[in-house]
Formats: sequence, C-alpha cells, structure tokens
Amino acid sequence: MQLIPQNPDAPAYLAADEVIDHGHPLVRETADALWTATGDAYSYAKVAFEFVRDTIPHSGDSGDPRVSWRASDVLRTRNGICYAKSHALVALLRARGVPAGLCYQRLADDDGSNPVVHGLIALRLPGAADWARQDPRGNKTGVDARFALDSEQLAFRVRPELGEVDYPELYAVPHPAALAALKGSADRQELWRNLPTAL
Repeated sequence: MQLIPQNPDAPAYLAADEVIDHGHPLVRETADALWTATGDAYSYAKVAFEFVRDTIPHSGDSGDPRVSWRASDVLRTRNGICYAKSHALVALLRARGVPAGLCYQRLADDDGSNPVVHGLIALRLPGAADWARQDPRGNKTGVDARFALDSEQLAFRVRPELGEVDYPELYAVPHPAALAALKGSADRQELWRNLPTAL
C-alpha cells in the first residue's frame, strides 16, 4: 500500500513530542539495549518490532484495565492497546534515527458491525524508497503479524465489502481522535466506549 505522508518533512518522522517521547531515559535505555544486540538499522527495526509486539501485551488480551498513551509509560507499564503500542514502537525507532510514523485501519466484526479504528506504524529504513507498514498489536489465535518489508504481514487484512478501510495517510503525530480516546479514558472499559469508529 502506498502511504501518503501528512507532513512531507522527513524530520517530522524523527521528532519527539509529548506522546512519542523518545528522549525519555526509559525509551533511550530500551533503544540502546536493543541496538547493542543488533548493530544495524534493519536488524534493530525487526528486534524493536518484536520487542513491542511480544513483551508488551495488548490490554484487550491481558485484561489490564490501565490506559497508557505516552511511549515511555507503555514501556514502563508493559501495557497498551494498538495505539499505545504503536507509540512505543515509533519512539524506539526514532530514538535510533529510523523514520517512523503512525497509520490506521478501520476494522469491523465479521458481519460489518462494530467498526473501530485500529492503529499501526510505518517505517522507512535507510535506502528504502517506500514506507513499510508494521503492526505491533500482539499475536494471538487468528492474529499473526510479522516484521516484513517486501510484503505486509499485518495483524488484520481489511475487507472492503464490510466497510473496512486501509487509511492511506501517514501521521508524524497520533491522530487527534485516537489520542483523545486514550487521554480521555480512565480505564480500558471506558476506552472501549471512546474508541473512534472512523477517521
């Protein structure tokens, strides 16, 4: 899928902010440890992806009621939904100079009901012409996301016949609707009610 950067300025996809706080000591420490184990951008990106996918449970799977949204908090609590896990992965990638952004899908139940916006990321490794989407949501029965650059292996394939959508925009910062849902929810139960159904 061809992504459309919302901000064509490449430094925007390396920037730190309140959410993607890759200057935070915990983010730096985690990035440094992962980098030491790899040593090049491709290997680092794969290991960072697997670290977020596999060591930070999706709170919908784990039942954790806490809501995290800042990358450093996601790493500290080892908890988050797809948006939060994406924030953590983008922060880890940017901490080592790998341009990364946020992207979204609109998903639904098998009958097309209960639409919800799902968050994932895209990165661009040195020498790559295009952005490659990756989904650190976390695997479970029926979900098998893997790090891939040539052909996507995301957690979910969209089904247009059910109204599902791959949004083509690539964001340097979280979409306001996704961030508002996270920041405005006291616990996961409230978050489920606040999740956007479309962008």
